[in-house]
Amino acid sequence: MFIDQARIYVKSGDGGDGVVRFRREKYVPAGGPAGGDGGRGGSIYFVVDEGLSTLMDFRYRRKFVASPGQAGQSKKMAGKDGEDLEIRVPPGTLVKDAETGKVLLDLTVPNSRVLVLAGGRGGRGNPHFTTSTRQAPSFAERGEPGQELWLQLELKLLADVGLVGYPNVGKSTLLSVVSQARPKVANYPFTTLTPNLGVVSLEPGHAFVIADIPGLIEGAHAGVGLGIEFLRHIERTRLILHLVDAAGVEGRDPVEDYAKINEELRLYSADLAGCPQILVANKADLPEAKANLERLRQLAREQGQEFFVISAATSQGTQALMRRCGELIREMKKQDPVVEQVTELVLPKEEAPPVDEFTIVRDNEDYVVQGAGLDRLLRRLDLNNPEAIAYLQNLFEKIGLYKTLAEMDVPEGATVRVGELEFEYME
Repeated sequence: MFIDQARIYVKSGDGGDGVVRFRREKYVPAGGPAGGDGGRGGSIYFVVDEGLSTLMDFRYRRKFVASPGQAGQSKKMAGKDGEDLEIRVPPGTLVKDAETGKVLLDLTVPNSRVLVLAGGRGGRGNPHFTTSTRQAPSFAERGEPGQELWLQLELKLLADVGLVGYPNVGKSTLLSVVSQARPKVANYPFTTLTPNLGVVSLEPGHAFVIADIPGLIEGAHAGVGLGIEFLRHIERTRLILHLVDAAGVEGRDPVEDYAKINEELRLYSADLAGCPQILVANKADLPEAKANLERLRQLAREQGQEFFVISAATSQGTQALMRRCGELIREMKKQDPVVEQVTELVLPKEEAPPVDEFTIVRDNEDYVVQGAGLDRLLRRLDLNNPEAIAYLQNLFEKIGLYKTLAEMDVPEGATVRVGELEFEYME
């Protein structure tokens, strides 16, 4: 089964909590704070694996969560970092934000390893909170939660040459003749329901990948006959072999078929419509083909395209066609820009400003302190710990929060909210 789309949930590991510990050694009655920092949570990576050709693995597993960092230990020993999680995908995988549809990554470079979500930072142990007046703090910091994201994966086959045409024009037969691929071949519509890849080896060191795309029909660009699903796979091809049934075995006109298929390509993508094409007249061994060959040759001249006459069933003309494809592919590859290997997905993420940047707004009778830096700090502290509250009170005084409240003439007894913390204002 060929699976070319998947929706997955990914989450990096939570950071481990910092801990409260004190030295307890013989002859050291007051050893001081010794709590270690929490470990960083595991990160999520995508790895491009050449051994994969579909997204089949994601049919059975859709949730990927990296392990959390461990809590800190005594003697100021940091907790162990969480293990990174690698998600293996085939070359040609597009990674999109499942909510917005925005393309985040285009994974085409084999063996590349791309950081997607970094693990949460570990919390700080109690030694970080010592001051000249607080020699033995009994509170620490929690680890940061990991990042999470729903992603849409889409596979676009990486083929040098794409075979297009109506059903039953002989694309699968041609693929089986020129490569080691063994697609299903039969004489009825839509024999090929999934793309097939084959490698054409011309001589040592020279080969190219050819893709047999399921037959296109009118309305393919709008999804008729799974058209959009199939068209996606030829967007990356360098060269299109446009096969037509020169014999008109099923009563269709090959010239009209050619025009209709190109119109579907144009309606789907202007770039795809502009991709270089070779017009290939297949089934030339049948007597009925003779009447159409000159019309097709004239059509190719009008379109400025090369024209080949073949019979995939008897291999007539197929070697010359493949040699020409190989020459064109080599020329095209020389013009390829250098592909930079992406190593990290940079998601838009606002860095929390300093804790002394805040605003105060009214919410009915309450006063709400808004500040990303303060919110981030409060999420990482245990607000049930009296010493943590005392630490915050000193911090509020230091950053001028109480002074700002006084300048706003906040009445005594009014409720002030800072994140999840609420207190009564007293001058």
